[in-house]
Amino acid sequence: MNKNNSETSQETSAGIFRSGFAAFIGRPNVGKSSLINSLLREKTAAVSRKPQTTRNAVRCILTTDSCQIVIVDTPGAHNPRHALGEFMMSELGDALSSVDVICLITEAGREMDNTERSVIELVNASPLPKILVVNKIDLCGQDKEERFWRCLAPIQEMLKPSAVVPVSAKSGVNLDILRDSIAGFLPEGELIYPEDVLMDTTERFLAEEIIREKIFEATEQEVPHSVAVAVEEFKTPDEYPELRRAEIRADIIVERLGQKGILIGEGGAKLKEIGSAARAEMEARFGYPMVLRLWVKVKPGWRKSSKEIARVGYKKAK
Repeated sequence: MNKNNSETSQETSAGIFRSGFAAFIGRPNVGKSSLINSLLREKTAAVSRKPQTTRNAVRCILTTDSCQIVIVDTPGAHNPRHALGEFMMSELGDALSSVDVICLITEAGREMDNTERSVIELVNASPLPKILVVNKIDLCGQDKEERFWRCLAPIQEMLKPSAVVPVSAKSGVNLDILRDSIAGFLPEGELIYPEDVLMDTTERFLAEEIIREKIFEATEQEVPHSVAVAVEEFKTPDEYPELRRAEIRADIIVERLGQKGILIGEGGAKLKEIGSAARAEMEARFGYPMVLRLWVKVKPGWRKSSKEIARVGYKKAK
């Protein structure tokens, strides 16, 4: 189960440097962002057990001596029910039209359902080479190996991938094989990004993602999917030498008054918990101490309005 079934003839060769783009696509909560973080050995993407943590297509950069892989982390594929969902699927579609190889991420030992069929149909509409990445094999011991192959067979039959790579983002199994398999489909070329760049985004965007991730971790039920984070002020000692700490002010947008109450918590305890966790991670990521101020605001139905999703940081859905 830990063996690569790659059939590609485009293996990386000694002395040849390859660079290009790889889209990571799959239904929600199959571990795309965790897999990217493990490949880069650095936390770059928002991770949560809850589905649809990723909303934007985010570029993360993996650079080695022989290749540079720009991984496009896409939102979990789903049927959109509002303007935000349409934006997320638009991000996914744009990603698939601008890469060199598509990696379909699936979960080991899980039956193919209608959502995954729809994802495969979307991927099959592209002529690009496809790698089937079977994540979470650490959950499939020898006693579950028969189920592993039985669940995988219909996906392979429908997708007809150029390579199949079973991996574990958690334990790191076969991540080197996955990296080499992706690189094998990339064209020869120079560095696209400087070799020390891990993520193609701004500190402001990263701060919003960190805050949103901490909200996902701290809240239950529907609050995470009804929340947006908009950084309204971002001042750092680099830009303002008179400051000893970075100063960040962010609005947390929810749809209902009850959700605001949940996020603030009794005596402000929940909001303080979220803020403390976000501040600690941002200080570690950005490298300077900071003051983080969070405000919770109610905007009914914001996810259904293209104007509102643009206002809180997402471009208009197509």
